Amino acid sequence: MANTTISSQMQQSVSNRLMSASLIDNPIMNQIHSIHASDGCSRHIDMKPLLRFTENILQNALATTIDTPATPQEAQTQLNELLEDYDDHYDFLKLYLAQIIKRTSCKISCACGQSAYAATLEVFQTLSSFTWETKAVLALAAFSVTYGKFWLVAQPSPTNLLAKSIAILEQLPDMLADKEPWKPKFEAPTNLIKTILKVTKCVVDFWELLSEYMTPDGRGMPTAAAHIPTAVYWTIHGMVVCTKQTMCLTDMGQEDIDQTMEDWYLSSLDHKLSQIHDYLKEQLAVCRQHIRERREIEAYKMIEHLLKTPQIDNMKILGALICAKAEQLPLFDGLNKTRARLDVLWKKNVLLFISELEVPYQELSILETMYLESRQNPTKEESQYEVVWLPVVDGSTPWNEEKDRHFETQKALMTWYSVFHPSLLETAAIKYIKEVWGFNKKPMLVALDPMGRVVNPNAIHMIYIWGPTVAFPFSKSREEGLWKEVTWGIELLAAAIHPMIVDWISEGKYICLYGGDDIEWIRKFSDVAKTIGSAADIKLEMLYVGKSNLGEKVRKNNDSIAQENLSHVLPDLSSVWFFWTRLESMWHSKVQHGENAERDPIMQEIVSMLSFDGGDHGWAVFGRGRGEMSQMTKGKGDTIVDCLRDYNEWKNDIATKGFVGAVNDYLSQLHTPHHCNRLVLPGTTGRTPDRVACAECGRPMEKYIMYRCCTD
Repeated sequence: MANTTISSQMQQSVSNRLMSASLIDNPIMNQIHSIHASDGCSRHIDMKPLLRFTENILQNALATTIDTPATPQEAQTQLNELLEDYDDHYDFLKLYLAQIIKRTSCKISCACGQSAYAATLEVFQTLSSFTWETKAVLALAAFSVTYGKFWLVAQPSPTNLLAKSIAILEQLPDMLADKEPWKPKFEAPTNLIKTILKVTKCVVDFWELLSEYMTPDGRGMPTAAAHIPTAVYWTIHGMVVCTKQTMCLTDMGQEDIDQTMEDWYLSSLDHKLSQIHDYLKEQLAVCRQHIRERREIEAYKMIEHLLKTPQIDNMKILGALICAKAEQLPLFDGLNKTRARLDVLWKKNVLLFISELEVPYQELSILETMYLESRQNPTKEESQYEVVWLPVVDGSTPWNEEKDRHFETQKALMTWYSVFHPSLLETAAIKYIKEVWGFNKKPMLVALDPMGRVVNPNAIHMIYIWGPTVAFPFSKSREEGLWKEVTWGIELLAAAIHPMIVDWISEGKYICLYGGDDIEWIRKFSDVAKTIGSAADIKLEMLYVGKSNLGEKVRKNNDSIAQENLSHVLPDLSSVWFFWTRLESMWHSKVQHGENAERDPIMQEIVSMLSFDGGDHGWAVFGRGRGEMSQMTKGKGDTIVDCLRDYNEWKNDIATKGFVGAVNDYLSQLHTPHHCNRLVLPGTTGRTPDRVACAECGRPMEKYIMYRCCTD
């Protein structure tokens, strides 16, 4: 009963002391502020090296208190590193810091002879000319000296006779011989010291942010900054209280090992400082988020400014997109498999290959083939360009080993440059890429000239159409000029797909391209086309180009057509993919230049071909020649089959109109006003116009949103 009463009295006493401390926080802080240099001349010293050194001392001291200390080898290695950092950073300041730490240590060591509050004020008076975070670290360093000295004597090594002798004279208990009884006694001060260290580190981090980045009207600053002096006061007060208890151990008998009133107070201080730490940590996160946002805004504006302002080269612009600090190697050379500096791109035409982390195999394969072909003669002007892969990674999901492996695999497949790691692509750059350049999942190539000017926000379409050698230097004016040089025909439509098509055109052969995924229609069409070719005595070459949706049907059709010798097939599905992607690129290229099917004949033909792919039936195109001499006609489904079967109806027109002309005229007779054309384009590539005219009747097509998941 007596013990219960004593315990209640102790709790009440501690509660009263904390309540008093809480009530006089403002008077205390008023006095602390009056001691602090308020003329704007407070001295700031970078405290990070001293804090690390002090933390090492306290960790070693705390390890001797309860835990097992580090091995001598580990401790020596860590100490050497900290010494090197300390010496390099402070140099001539070391003696000055030592004097301040010594004076402050004396104030803390004398805590036994006075109240903790009075001793705390004396420490603040000693450190009055320093900024708040400097006060905290200098006081902690002074405390670590006092605390460390105590444990050097209280737990001397067996060979340190001097320390053992001093311990005997001061009548310190032999805690080295038996730690267990002392562990409960030092649990409260040990926990408090750990919390003091955490709060001090948080204060240093906070003040570093406030002084370097925040402005007086910055978000989160007034409230958070106002709490820093309070946090510094209670950390130093906690150091003084810990010192009082530690230094006064000689006044305690063995019966005092049980929890005392001071232990209760230390635990309560620990709780108070923990709350302060949690609050500062939360505010620190708010400030860091604000700083990140402000940095991103500034970086975004910088990119905007650089791209609008004439530059002497491309280095500033590339540096704003790719995080490239001094002496850093932010690029990976895919050809030589080595890291590279950003200046390897100096004053060169640069294509920024922007994609998600996963690049479709077909796309990468085609671009790689084009790139290597264009580099075969490196002395030619059209070979003077570089490609840099910028993978845009979703920042909402954490980076992990699986993503890292995937990135490394993709990077290894490329022979051009890549960023060494996706994190080197600035957040502001990603925002600019999406908002201004219009990136949305689909790979794109942004063309920069040697001065860093954007000459084409997406040159991938012109490169797919004409190849990099012809498209160089990838500008919009070059793209516009190339369109003026071409006419619609089999050469524009398919010559880039496979070398054999170029040979057929050169030999003056008739070429039939056909597609769809209905194998029965394919057999029917190929049979009648071959028969009519023989009957008309023309050299006809037929090539199956499948559908844009590379499903299992297209692969099986390729195999069946080859086995049954129905016609030629493209060598792989990548070539089929390229045929349709290139056709879509023609459409997007025309749209980028403001063209539409109503006034542009080539655009009308492109829309017609794409609508064939969007339908359910097969289709065919017949063509011959190149340039102004080219001829072409087309039809779909049963209409083109019926036309060929009615050969006898139009065969006499071949002599005057030619084979293609005769087929074209007869198809126009079979045409009915009833039709249903569908134009399917990927919704994530390019800028899709609101209005598209039907290639068959010229009326505006209705616009639908389609979601497709096809595992065929």
